[in-house]
Amino acid sequence: MIFSLVLFVILITPLVLDKIRIPHIIGLIASGVILGENGLGLLKRDVSFELFGAVGVLYIMFLAGLQIDLTDFKKNMKKSVFFGILTFSIPMILGTVSSYFLLEHLFTKIYPGDTITIICKGFSLKGYIALASLLIASMYASHTLIAYPIVGRYGVTKNSSVNITIGGTMVTTTLALLILAIIVALCNGDIGNRYWIRFAISIAIFALIIGLLYPKIADRFFKHHDDSILQYIFVLAMVFLGGYLAKLADLEPIIGAFLVGLAFNRRIPKISPLMNRLDFVGNALFIPFFLIGVGMLIDLRHVFTSIDTLIVAIAMSSVASLSKYIAAIITQKTFRMTKEEGLMIFGLSNAQAAATLAAVMIGYNIIIGETSTGESIRLLNDDILNGTIVMILVTCTISSFATEKAAKKLVRLEDQLEEKMTEEKLVDRILVPLYNPETLRSLMELAILLKVDKSKEPLYALTIANKNAAHLTSEEKAKKLLEKAAKIASATDNSVRMLTRYDVNVTSGIIQTIRENQITEVVIGLHHKSNFTDSFLGDKTDNLLKGTNQMTLIYHCIQPVSTIKRLVIAVPPKAEFEVGFVKWYDRMKNICKQIGAKACFYAHTETLDQIRTLAKRNKFGVETEFCELDDWEDFLVLTRVVTSNDLFVVVSSRKTAISYDPLFDKLPNHLSKYFAKNSYIILYPDQFDENASDKYIV
Repeated sequence: MIFSLVLFVILITPLVLDKIRIPHIIGLIASGVILGENGLGLLKRDVSFELFGAVGVLYIMFLAGLQIDLTDFKKNMKKSVFFGILTFSIPMILGTVSSYFLLEHLFTKIYPGDTITIICKGFSLKGYIALASLLIASMYASHTLIAYPIVGRYGVTKNSSVNITIGGTMVTTTLALLILAIIVALCNGDIGNRYWIRFAISIAIFALIIGLLYPKIADRFFKHHDDSILQYIFVLAMVFLGGYLAKLADLEPIIGAFLVGLAFNRRIPKISPLMNRLDFVGNALFIPFFLIGVGMLIDLRHVFTSIDTLIVAIAMSSVASLSKYIAAIITQKTFRMTKEEGLMIFGLSNAQAAATLAAVMIGYNIIIGETSTGESIRLLNDDILNGTIVMILVTCTISSFATEKAAKKLVRLEDQLEEKMTEEKLVDRILVPLYNPETLRSLMELAILLKVDKSKEPLYALTIANKNAAHLTSEEKAKKLLEKAAKIASATDNSVRMLTRYDVNVTSGIIQTIRENQITEVVIGLHHKSNFTDSFLGDKTDNLLKGTNQMTLIYHCIQPVSTIKRLVIAVPPKAEFEVGFVKWYDRMKNICKQIGAKACFYAHTETLDQIRTLAKRNKFGVETEFCELDDWEDFLVLTRVVTSNDLFVVVSSRKTAISYDPLFDKLPNHLSKYFAKNSYIILYPDQFDENASDKYIV
């Protein structure tokens, strides 16, 4: 019944709050307040809530690290670091000064003339008040990006203000949590030369494990295990192990979870079954449990009957919001950003949640002394705890409304409107002909990564069936292949239009399907030679290329695409003159964006100039490198460039097209001989049809 009640709260809260446009986080915390022991008493904060709460806060920090765009952070690194230091230092200064006078007043009022015995060694009572002030200030310094979904809903995620805020989050949260770790050590009396040496060594070891060992373990696991359930369990195990390792290094577990998210950032594609499961389980279960548990901590009667709690709540909410607003305005003025962008920075950075809750609970559980009557004195008392919960409600509300207001204004700007209109006009009807069950998953994963952002088009999965032809797919086998394809796509919230065609000829069946459904791209697996006289691509693929102009990708998969670190893209001379040039560039950059890979283009000087122009004009946020390959005869030079974790993309050409080179005839031999152990794509762009661009933008 308890679990059922919690699930109904998680279910009903969004349904109600969506109508009045209030963030779900506020409703979940409020539900905990109402249903908890200090409210109606229907829920008790027992071991189960403590366990789910611990899991939830680590989950929040892990997702924060996992979803940060590292490429955008590098691009705006100076601005992000500037804002991160600013949004850390201003709250620390204002918070420390205001909190010291506030706490001194509370201690004097609560324990007037009482004899206080200090249990924790090393500081006087005023010293501990100063530490508590620093701890509260660190709570102001950190922030949680709870309003980020609003940004995604309005389609302004590419705005520089959003990227700067996300990068600044990494800086300020890390610094705030380091302050927290040091304060805990000071309260425990562990500070000394030996402590600092041990602290430095333990942090160094921890950083090496997370930064070097974790990525290698992840790469090996993802390469050899493609079962999505195993992958999910593996990731969770590594996250909580990272939290435990952080604790061993005298850091808070949330730092470990955050850094594990950074370590796995480029190894879990943004659009993948694994990412979808991580988001789904976290947002559906662990994080709501954590938020409801937080609400159960607050005592409304104490808030409204104690003038001190109200004063604390008002003071904390005011200082937290004011300090974040000042940091946002200074950043806006320094980099000459618009008022809307300044408001966006403030909106995203104002919400206090994960790190703030961790800090206040840690401070609340530290006993620094006792009174003459034996009453325990906490570093942060009940007034601060309840005031913090109220502050979270207030800052999250302000954050949500400010972010939504800024997003509405930004989306009205001309450049944002043009970008949004262009994205909405992009059409990507991707067809995946299915035959071999062993290559089905890799082909579907590639097709998913090719999709344009915000595209509502389904994927098209096709089987050619015939009862009497042994070399064609049987009806039963066709049905199983289509169902498996649909299952893979649904794990990433993509739909599949399942097509079965009855034809005695595979190629003609595919071509007719392309025409009937206005297909824009075709993804097929590499043909396996059945005899010596068989061609590299096979007769079916050769005939398909002759009979269609649609962009066709022939995929040879050796390892999961999520383990790819870089796309090495070889482009022939004059490729920039063909109608499909921008289109295939867009698709390759989209793959890089989704899997966090670097794009490395090898092409003729003039072709590279055009690619550079596209890279500047398109706001993809992908790390890109340009290398000259002036003569296609030097193609084998790339054998020294392509490594085991690269995806090699060869932009080829149909005969009689402007970029066709007779040297392409040697391509099959080169690929089969020198790149057999690499994953690669042979890409044939749209080339002949003068209206091909109209199929791309309609």
